[in-house]
Amino acid sequence: MDVRAEDVRAVDVRAVDVRSVYPSYRLLDPPGSFHAPSLRADALQPVRPTLPTSRSVMRIRLSPLALLFALGCASAPQTIAPAPTPEPNTQSVVAAPVSPTAPPSAPISEAPDDWQLLDLSADRVPGIGARRAERELLANRAPARTIVVAVIDGGVDTAHVDLRANLWRNPGEVAGNAKDDDGNGYSDDTYGWNFLGAPTGENVDWDTLELTREHVRCMRSGTAADSAARAQCADVARDFEAKRAELQQTAMQIQMIDGTYTRTVNILGTVLPADSLTSARVTALKPANDSVRAARDLFLRMAASGIDGTALADARKDVTGRLEYGLNVDFTPRTIVGDDPANLTERRYGNRDVTGPDAKHGSHVAGIIGAVRGNDTGIDGVARTVKLMVVRAVPNGDEHDKDIASAIRYAVDNGAQIINMSFGKDYSPHKAAVDDAVRYADARGVLMIHASGNDGKNLAEVKNFPTPVYLDGTRAVNWIEVGASSWKGGAALAAPFSNYGKAQVDVFAPGVDILSTVLGGGYGRESGTSMAAPVVSGLAAVLMSYFPTLTAADVKQVILESSTRYADTMVVRPGTDGEQVPFGSLSSTGGVVNLYAAVKAALARSGAVQ
Repeated sequence: MDVRAEDVRAVDVRAVDVRSVYPSYRLLDPPGSFHAPSLRADALQPVRPTLPTSRSVMRIRLSPLALLFALGCASAPQTIAPAPTPEPNTQSVVAAPVSPTAPPSAPISEAPDDWQLLDLSADRVPGIGARRAERELLANRAPARTIVVAVIDGGVDTAHVDLRANLWRNPGEVAGNAKDDDGNGYSDDTYGWNFLGAPTGENVDWDTLELTREHVRCMRSGTAADSAARAQCADVARDFEAKRAELQQTAMQIQMIDGTYTRTVNILGTVLPADSLTSARVTALKPANDSVRAARDLFLRMAASGIDGTALADARKDVTGRLEYGLNVDFTPRTIVGDDPANLTERRYGNRDVTGPDAKHGSHVAGIIGAVRGNDTGIDGVARTVKLMVVRAVPNGDEHDKDIASAIRYAVDNGAQIINMSFGKDYSPHKAAVDDAVRYADARGVLMIHASGNDGKNLAEVKNFPTPVYLDGTRAVNWIEVGASSWKGGAALAAPFSNYGKAQVDVFAPGVDILSTVLGGGYGRESGTSMAAPVVSGLAAVLMSYFPTLTAADVKQVILESSTRYADTMVVRPGTDGEQVPFGSLSSTGGVVNLYAAVKAALARSGAVQ
């Protein structure tokens, strides 16, 4: 399943309950006719959802409203806090950067469109300093090479005006001639390859959750003689039923929130044209009565949390799909592909359609890495001299281990220097096959960037596959595990949905309210570790492009050691009601990636003088 998820649109909350991927809330007032008391600030109160007792079903592909049921807890906009005094890192080869001290600034109520590229010291926004690095450090330098970044995801819009110039094109393939011109085993793989399609062109859209597939396997195996296997199947069955109950409850909550949103819009529509209900116009509205005032306040809280008609429609579609397909024990879309799912060494299957039926998530990820810069259109990606190789292996639902292993090998064999992996799941029945592929990439010096997941969990306690730790306990060298940070800074620096782990997550990166490319030529904001990982992939591509002598291991070291350290900053622990912990307890570095500092470190390594 991918971190797509139409990931999470993050919320600014006072007491958000993110102990589940789907926090559930109840209306204090029953659904019915709209009246002002229904819109008071505490109209939605958290209810602890029923969760699996063994381990929750971890999904990185989250509904757009995964955290938005915290609506009633929405807080006022926060001021970005100045950076703390940095934690010294006397053991690093590359000195950790000094955290800049931001000058006093006015509070901002929403993220700037390019906030992930901005700089705390220069712009008062805790981004990665990409624009500052380009302006101050790279302006008179030419990149030495173009870097190929493989985007293993659910597909990418190859026609998007802000992406197509930066798409990788297979130099040995003649497009559309139905031949394998370069002899790599994949016919017409012009932009990459799709491991979720049939030779006829038909594609898998929805697939089941890995939990469902494990549940089916247990049901078919009958009563296992082995006590450990029986216990495992009992856990799977319990998790399966808990997940179904959770999604059913979520569907009801979406319906109630949708009703509240509709009533709010209808009230505001009596004083403003329906097509002009923007945050700016509603903020400027001078209510003539309590009903309009309550509607205005709730609309603005909804808007600040990312709730609108489109988000609600996406959430309904997502949850409905998971109930109808993801948890359907009789649903078998894999027959479309025509491969032998049990043959884990089979790699020559699929088709050339790298867009597929739902490329929203993959297009967003691709744009963060390498949307065309300086074209006065849409957005700028982090990296300028980059080519995006599209490898479709992540459906709506959970990805198959076989497809991920095949996708990693395809990327490596066709020249990718970086692999972005914004997906994850809680079960990996064929982890050995994925481990072998990761070893294959690691041995060939390919840097793998993986999103840590959006469950607000400690990865020391739960799993999010794939992982850099092999079954034998050894670990991949060229792997970076990424958590998500927020533009709000201060106590809200860690995104409330981000997974974390002192030994499991390497570093954090911007992943809240990120504006990027979406399917159909447009742009949209998404939040999730799915968005944080490509920020790091783009940063790595910049370093590899300007400093070609750096190996993948060197680039990883520079990225981690140059991250801006917030180790002592007290932040709200993701997934809690407000419990504060040192930011340094959430990752091995206690830092947020910083391209400006990374370029300075790379220049120092090369002996250049600034």
